[in-house]
Amino acid sequence: MAEAAAGGSRDCGGGGAGELVKPFTPEKAKEIIMSLQQPAVFCNMVFDWPAQHWTAKYLSKLFCGKQIRFRMGMKKADTVPQFETMCSYVDATLEEFLAWSCGQSVSNAGPFNHYDNSKFWAYADYKYLASIFEDKADVLQNVVWSDFGFPGRNGRESTLWIGSLGANTPCHLDSYGCNLVFQVQGRKRWHLFPPEDTAFLYPTRIPYEESSVFSKINVVNPDLKQFPQFLKAQRHLVTLYPGQVLFVPRHWWHYVESIDPITVSINSWIELEEDHQARVEEAITRMLVCAMKAAEDPTNTKAWLNPTEVEGTSHEINCQYLNGAISAYLEYNKIAKTFKATDFKKSDEHRVEAPLKKRKLDVHTRAKEKKSPCHKLSMHTTKPEEKIPFGLDLIPVLPSLLDESSERRIIENDIKDLVKESGRHLGKLNCAEVQPVMKKTEIPPSDNIVSDSTTCPSQPFVSTDDLLDCLVNPKVINLVAQLLLQKRTCNFQV
Repeated sequence: MAEAAAGGSRDCGGGGAGELVKPFTPEKAKEIIMSLQQPAVFCNMVFDWPAQHWTAKYLSKLFCGKQIRFRMGMKKADTVPQFETMCSYVDATLEEFLAWSCGQSVSNAGPFNHYDNSKFWAYADYKYLASIFEDKADVLQNVVWSDFGFPGRNGRESTLWIGSLGANTPCHLDSYGCNLVFQVQGRKRWHLFPPEDTAFLYPTRIPYEESSVFSKINVVNPDLKQFPQFLKAQRHLVTLYPGQVLFVPRHWWHYVESIDPITVSINSWIELEEDHQARVEEAITRMLVCAMKAAEDPTNTKAWLNPTEVEGTSHEINCQYLNGAISAYLEYNKIAKTFKATDFKKSDEHRVEAPLKKRKLDVHTRAKEKKSPCHKLSMHTTKPEEKIPFGLDLIPVLPSLLDESSERRIIENDIKDLVKESGRHLGKLNCAEVQPVMKKTEIPPSDNIVSDSTTCPSQPFVSTDDLLDCLVNPKVINLVAQLLLQKRTCNFQV
């Protein structure tokens, strides 16, 4: 387990106030990101970013009274995940959010005055900075992802997350890319699970959101009678502090919760070459989910479509989407000259950059886009993980040895622990901690597809969602995509 406060910037030059130097050059940071197969926390890399001052109070001035949408969830200990379809929403200013989260009078809290902040949390999540600051483009330069080896990437390719105590995102994996998360204000607790544990997380595509595969489990309060395989999942637990940047590798599951009264984070998804096939898989999933759920209840999309999905879901549009994804995949491989007609396995050998995780595929223009150059970083030639420079400035997120009750106790005691030392000193102490490695327990092959229906063999009724869980299981969709691409490739080469 890696839990650390943000360390101060490195001071070089004897004992005096020397030049502030970052521990990794952009080239080295990118090399680490592209080779790491586990989550890790970067320290001392953003001390000169103007965005380090983007507290909620500071942002409220930049927003100039602009309203943004907040997701309102309940603070309750439930075994069922609190999906976005179960939440309510309010449009409010950051000033009103701050007044509400601080317990001020209802007159200052605007639409929040209908919610008791001791019972509810608020989350302004998934706010694209490019949209928020469309009239202040210079502000986007305050986020400097080029320090991590991605030239030109800044706030334009980033999203903003502002939450109150208890705000959370249900456990899910992202179909596209890897993730860099910069913690600005407050702390967030991250529960992460590796891709090989997918079967133990009971994946579902209801609610449907492109690129998000949700888990049926509330990982902080699991129902082990209904989901017994979850006991085999290997939890990695980390608390992210202001000034730190978390790297989340491709297809790692994560549940994120705010553990301070106000939290602010900025993230950017780094697109990978594997995403070209992933977009085909997502298009197949979209077509199946929309066709079956729309047929089941044509008038009630809110019950199964995530609020982030605002595009049309007609069969005609989904067909265009699928064909566009396939065309883009074939065109990319043709241009990159790396295509092999008999090789359709996911590969980690080539990675490319693109702006946003959830950028929808433009079926009319995507295939014609100029492709970024390939970065040939083969898993077979990557330096062994022991050569990764873990230490004070790069903390690996290792498996947690704690049970659920211990985790809850740690969350409750976080504030007490935090005030014992200054942020900089505590960061150095925690970064230096020797972290135990948990031996992997006996786990069945990950190829086994686990369904919660196996725990209720006598249940006679099979719902649409039960069938969808099988049809759009990530492993099934991956196989369908390979078969479909193989068929299209033969036609493409004739």
